[in-house]
Amino acid sequence: MIYKLLIVDDSKLARMAVIKALNSCYPDWQRVEACNAADALKAAREEKPHIAIVDFNMPNRDGLELAADLRALTPDMPIGIISANHQQAVVDRARALGASFLPKPLTEQSLREFLKGASQRLQGLES
Repeated sequence: MIYKLLIVDDSKLARMAVIKALNSCYPDWQRVEACNAADALKAAREEKPHIAIVDFNMPNRDGLELAADLRALTPDMPIGIISANHQQAVVDRARALGASFLPKPLTEQSLREFLKGASQRLQGLES
């Protein structure tokens, strides 16, 4: 199945890195980009992505706050929080939201593993 991935990061370079890894793993998947939480929520409502990759450290609202909003909007959406901040409190907050924590720099392997699990989870919901 072809899924739509929401990529949220205030850094264009970081979004490009995720897109490059995504194209290597799942070239047919669609992508939607956002540079902040407000744009991400608008995109989530309009574009209806299946999966989200969200940076933790963004201006105005952090990725965990955004993840909570995305979870409220789409309760079954697999969400990955990416961050160079590996503090246990951040990891625990991500998990409490039902999100996966993906350390930066994001590797193709860690993205592939997250997306594989996310697609399996979505396929299980569809059947």
